[in-house]
Amino acid sequence: MSEDRPDPATEAFVAHRNLLFTVAYEMLGSAADAEDVLQETWLRWAGVDLGIVQDQRAYLVRITTRQALTRLRTLGRRKESYVGQWLPEPLLTAPDVADDVELAESVSMAMLLVLETLTPTERAVFVLREVFDLDYDEIAEAVDKTPAAVRQIAHRARAHVAARRPRGVVSQAETRGVLDAFQRAVETGDLQSLFDLLAPDVVAMGDGGGVKQALPQPVVGADKVARVLSAGWSRFAAEASFEPTQVNGYPALILRLNGELDTVMALRIDDGLITGLYSVRNPAKLSRMDRETTLSR
Repeated sequence: MSEDRPDPATEAFVAHRNLLFTVAYEMLGSAADAEDVLQETWLRWAGVDLGIVQDQRAYLVRITTRQALTRLRTLGRRKESYVGQWLPEPLLTAPDVADDVELAESVSMAMLLVLETLTPTERAVFVLREVFDLDYDEIAEAVDKTPAAVRQIAHRARAHVAARRPRGVVSQAETRGVLDAFQRAVETGDLQSLFDLLAPDVVAMGDGGGVKQALPQPVVGADKVARVLSAGWSRFAAEASFEPTQVNGYPALILRLNGELDTVMALRIDDGLITGLYSVRNPAKLSRMDRETTLSR
């Protein structure tokens, strides 16, 4: 073996690293926690006898899933004491994520919030089956259940998600068009145009992590959301600017105050109207917005 070539264990880990990060991120909604899970996965993988491993990808996914499940249960307790509303950590994603429609939908802020309503095991089973297309036997090993039990869990999780997921896959062009119109309406203070873009049951959420001011509770309804947005913009208009970007596979907006990153705003769009508006201000959750994160299946 060449001296400058990494050992087989390192090669395999590096080859599947983006996949493993994506699995962990979809289960946790946090890039920081996903990176911790990858560290733990590597430590366990480094001690494995590769001679007994038939499928390295499946073996690595199994380790990552188990570590993510342990972390997810810990996170659940941590979220109970989180100040204000908790939103997933936004990721600046490369254009190729948007090209994979299923992957983009699975990592969207809206879908990650839906996944938050599942139990840890349901979330793991759903992600591994619906997003990464693992067979039931592989998933059973990853979550320490029988294949029959995994089938039941998958069915239950699928029905739960189907009742809450976006009503249809929205094209990038449609999302960008609504986003452009939303930006114009906010910047010009056109309350009527803003109202016309919002679904009657639109929900606005904000995550400041107790560090930055944010909505303490979800704001529901087009009239209330439009007024909150209008009032917020008028307060900061002199120092604020919007910048279109790509977050979690979909077009989104970055709000800068005096040139500094302040807020990432992601939208959920159904039938041409904004049904969800997610604003992340917690500085600890914006650390990945200075570089693209590569996600893969």
